[in-house]
Amino acid sequence: MIQRIQTVWLFLASLTILLLFLFPYLQYFDNFGTAMAIKITGIYQGITDGIIQTESFILQTIATVLVALLPLVIIFFYADRKKQLQLSYLNLFLIILMGIWLYFTAAEATTTVNKTLQLENIGIGALLIPIAGVFILLAIKGIRKDEKLIKSVDRLRG
Repeated sequence: MIQRIQTVWLFLASLTILLLFLFPYLQYFDNFGTAMAIKITGIYQGITDGIIQTESFILQTIATVLVALLPLVIIFFYADRKKQLQLSYLNLFLIILMGIWLYFTAAEATTTVNKTLQLENIGIGALLIPIAGVFILLAIKGIRKDEKLIKSVDRLRG
């Protein structure tokens, strides 16, 4: 059944990860006072005419798309709850790894301009990773609840 609550949580997790393409996870000023933003797709620099991309993160972009699509794939394993649980745990692990990867990318980018990571530099994108993890945890809770319900119904039948 696709109408279960974990479907909503998995969809929201996927949407949250895809929002990383819109919002930077780090914003800072370089040594010359130029506004810089780091997104999943690369490093962007603010200039008088607009915004230009100074560095591209192809591998990070591909990994983000794959991690964002996994919850949508998990939705269609509704008939096999054990597989759904395994894939959900895998997705949670990948989200944690992606968060670590983003942290190290941000740390590396700021050390090249002699800046340190500070709370005021954190962008909205950095908050999306833990939110996606919470959505996956809520989906896991819903899948477990369904599993318990099916087992109790099976006990009543047999």
